[in-house]
Amino acid sequence: MATSPNQGMVSVVIEISDGRTLEVGVVTKQGFAGESLALGQATSPYRMICQPPGDGFRVKADVLHKLLLSTPYLQSRLSRYARFQSLRVSQIAACNRFHETEQRLARWLLMSQDRVGSEVLPFTHVFLASMLGTGRAIVSIAAAILQKAGLIQYRRGTVRILDRENLEDAACECYRVIKQFEAEMEPTIG
Repeated sequence: MATSPNQGMVSVVIEISDGRTLEVGVVTKQGFAGESLALGQATSPYRMICQPPGDGFRVKADVLHKLLLSTPYLQSRLSRYARFQSLRVSQIAACNRFHETEQRLARWLLMSQDRVGSEVLPFTHVFLASMLGTGRAIVSIAAAILQKAGLIQYRRGTVRILDRENLEDAACECYRVIKQFEAEMEPTIG
């Protein structure tokens, strides 16, 4: 099933056998989740989580495959988007391996704000931990560092971005790299 949100974002998550998860991609209204289906695969190895809740549309894999056979332009655009997602997934993988949790949390919050369009984000530490592939306690420490610096405020499952400019400085370079990917691809995926 391919999914495209009309608002908000869809987190593309990989889950390992012990139940731990890690966000490896994100989809907004300019894209679609399930890009492997556009490349001819029958299934996708990822789980999709819509955060915050929003609306969108879904297309069954077999219907998408039939549609792509008769619409080469759509197939070309979806294939290009799939390549773009591959770049983003690679950058997020490098980020998760090489950067500190507070840098990754800053990146993730910025990317979320870009997609949701609000300074208030409805995310718990448990949810953020599952997106960052770490424990809740580690996210709590990272959030406390960002809060003490005056960049965010955290209260009962809600994160408020207080100082976006300095939060961008606290994020690793991956945020800027991903934004550059998006800027370069936007005319062809939007």
